[in-house]
Amino acid sequence: MSTTNDKDKEIVKELLKAIHKGVDPAELKKEFREILTRVSPFEIAFIEQELVKEGISVSDILNLCDLHVELFRDFLATRELKNVPKGHPIDLLTRENEWILKQAEALGIYAQALTILKSPRDSVEYLNALQTYLRELKKIRIHYRKLQMFVYPYLERRGIVAVPRVLWGREDQVIVKIREIENNLEKAVKDPTLDIVGKLAQELIVLSKEIQELVFRENKILYPALHALFTEGEWAAIAELSEELGYIVEVGEKLWVPEERPLYPYEAQAVVEPEQMEKLSEEFKSLVKQKDIQADTYKVKRDGDLELPTGFLTPREIDGVFRAMPIEITYADTNDRVRFFSESEIAGGFPRSKTILGRLLYYCHPPRLENYVKVNVEALKKGQFKYREFWTRMGDRIIRVMIAPAKNREGELLGVLEIVEDLTEVVNNPDEIKKKIVVL
Repeated sequence: MSTTNDKDKEIVKELLKAIHKGVDPAELKKEFREILTRVSPFEIAFIEQELVKEGISVSDILNLCDLHVELFRDFLATRELKNVPKGHPIDLLTRENEWILKQAEALGIYAQALTILKSPRDSVEYLNALQTYLRELKKIRIHYRKLQMFVYPYLERRGIVAVPRVLWGREDQVIVKIREIENNLEKAVKDPTLDIVGKLAQELIVLSKEIQELVFRENKILYPALHALFTEGEWAAIAELSEELGYIVEVGEKLWVPEERPLYPYEAQAVVEPEQMEKLSEEFKSLVKQKDIQADTYKVKRDGDLELPTGFLTPREIDGVFRAMPIEITYADTNDRVRFFSESEIAGGFPRSKTILGRLLYYCHPPRLENYVKVNVEALKKGQFKYREFWTRMGDRIIRVMIAPAKNREGELLGVLEIVEDLTEVVNNPDEIKKKIVVL
């Protein structure tokens, strides 16, 4: 970051005063175009934090956030992204980044305010505000997940592996830091000593900077590269999946409607052509050398596969998958006749054999339970419950039994599923299990 001179700082102060008086940011952009093109968005954030030190109120400085976002949008408009239609995944990801930028900027401003407090009692208002902003900022995981699950696989398919791995690593660091700082913030609220508050402020300032740098890398380097590399079919798939996951901003009207069907990474012949490389920014090309790119040509779909909505398996693989599961299931059709059961090599359930195939489901239980099973199965088939849960013992083992309706994607009832799981260790050793919990 370049050093910002006092004159620039004074001009930004004038901007702040004008915004405080209600002047339209668009008018200010015209009037102060020279300074706004000379000072980067990240220098604006730095100036804002400097103004906090000089005693200007946080609420006044937060009024600069909208101007900052406007500046950030213009700062990136020199690339191909300026022609992206409204509702295109890049447009929505960029708009999410604008929201993220504002939240991160507010964190930095409030954190800077904490560093100049003379009494811990003065920190309460700022700490409460920081809790609110940090709680909102946890939505950032939705943004990162879209990149990690829907976007990066297309780069990896093209043999571009380093970029997504590096970005995911940095995104993960942000998520971990948000979680850690949230815990530290909670402690600071309960015991706001100057030492605790000061340490927390520094953590927040670093977090704010790291989030803003990621926003910059995405908008300035990643998105223009995706725009140059991805096909419309690939964007159609990303849009469809993103819709299911959701956005952290209001989507509004969509002007972009893909004309091609969704194309998933395993279907794509993803080769980076020389002319595509030429369209990439120098920043992206410095991270990717064409001679190092080896397209991933692995064919996941094979002859003899059973094609399911979520993937492909051979009958042998299906058997292996069921055997590897720590649960056992029994499936009966709409006539309550057993058509399938699984056997687990990890955890056993109730004894069963192929002689139950075709048998009425409730005849697989003792006569004293027959009517009980029948009543619950009928209730599930009528949609009275999403599932029914029961607990029982088998010798010294504690077994959970769940019964749930099996439906197709359109909601049509196909049958009933009984799921049996041995949860003895969990029930008998809850404290030991809690010690093993790792937050991912």
